[in-house]
Formats: sequence, C-alpha cells, structure tokens
Amino acid sequence: MNFVTQMLHLIGSGATAYISARNMRDSLTRPHTLAALQLAESGSVPFLEALRDRAAQEGDEWLATRLDRHAKDERRHGQIFAQALKQLNREVIDFSQVPATATDGSPEERRRSPFFAAYFDGFTPAQLKPAAIDWTVFLASTYILELDASKDFVRMAHALPTDAKSVSLTQGILSVAQDETGHAAYLREALERRLSAREVNAVIDEWRTRKVNALLAMVGTFLQKGGKSPTLAQESTTDAQATDPVELPSANPQPQLQTAANS
Repeated sequence: MNFVTQMLHLIGSGATAYISARNMRDSLTRPHTLAALQLAESGSVPFLEALRDRAAQEGDEWLATRLDRHAKDERRHGQIFAQALKQLNREVIDFSQVPATATDGSPEERRRSPFFAAYFDGFTPAQLKPAAIDWTVFLASTYILELDASKDFVRMAHALPTDAKSVSLTQGILSVAQDETGHAAYLREALERRLSAREVNAVIDEWRTRKVNALLAMVGTFLQKGGKSPTLAQESTTDAQATDPVELPSANPQPQLQTAANS
C-alpha cells in the first residue's frame, strides 16, 4: 500500500469511526444504528452457511468448521442488537412496507450500497454468489472487513453513555468485537494455508486499497445526504420484556485486538 493510500486509509477510517461513534452515542440515531447492525450481522448468516456447506463438499473441513462458527457468531450478534432495540422499544422496520433494499449480507447484495459497490468494483453478481465466489476473494475481502469491524465496535461501545441501561449493550458490543477479531484471525490463517507470504500480503494490500476507495465513496454519499442516516427502526410491536436475553461470553469482554492485527 503506497503512502497516499495509507493516508487516505487513515482519513477514511477516522471519518467513519467518528460517524459510527457519534451515531451510537446520540440517543436519536442509536436505534437506527442498532437496526443497521442487526441487519448486517443477521443478514450475513445465510451466505456464510452456504460457504460452509461448499467448503465441506470440497473436503476442507478446517474451513467448514470455522465458517460454521462464524455463522453462529453472526446470528448471536444479530440477537444482541435486536435485544438492544427491544430495550429501546424499537425494532427493525417492516421492509414489506418500503422499497426493496439489500439485507442478506452477501457480497452480491452489498454491492447495491455505495460502499460495497466500490469495494467489489469489477465483480459481477454471478461471481459473488456463494457457489462461485473465488475463495481468495472471499477470504481477503472479509478479513479486511472483520479486522476493521473489531476496532469499530470497540469505539462504538466506548461511545455509549455509562448509565446502567447502557452497560449490557456496551458488554454485548465488546463481545461482538472480540468475535470479529477471531474471525479476522481465521480468515488470515486460511489465506496463509492457500498462498505464499508474499501473495498474502499482496492480496491484503489490494483489498485494503479497495476499502479505502469504498470509504471515500461512503463518506461522499453521507455528505451528499447532509449527514442523515437511513431510517431503519420503528416503534416495537411486541413487549420488550418478551425477548430472552442473549448469553454473553463469560470471559473478559474486552477484545484482544492484537491477535488478528499481528497474525
């Protein structure tokens, strides 16, 4: 990654970190941020499960096992954010009442957003389907997203108020960050099992550059919309107390970010 790209990465990451932390801290935008996170985390489950099945069919039990764990983690993450919404007496909007939008979390669907359109620029929808996506493309692109997400979630958790109501959400988001760190670690290991060290570094640099371009596209769209986030949450139609609490890991929720970053 050249110097200009490194600087743009720092600028873009800083901008998105500020936006995400601000939206989580602000009680007015927090429900919509939680709804977006619920959709993103839960929506990725079918894609990961399809990849798990493909890896198993191809005889890669090591990868299939980790994809299965990844899918289960993402399902739990979605439940954490759904529970947080319920505590605010909110829920994800009924998409049957609004124009179609991307919610399944796969690269094919993600391309509809400015960020993912830039991130997966040059790929056709057919190339991004679970049955066809190149394993190196999946592993490297997802590694970058998971590694960065682990840090973004920590920032969002620390942006929350310190009142009693926010404590459980803070712990939940930190546990999500810890999982994302683990995901990044196995994805990098999977790359290292397939490629030489030089090839691993090259493909990670490629997707880091793509991420920089995608961040610039996202920030540009955000500014064009006057800094407004999409409306993704509505008043809850069910009793908030009816939602069973999500079990969090018993370990210290503070994620060890160096695991993936230094692997």
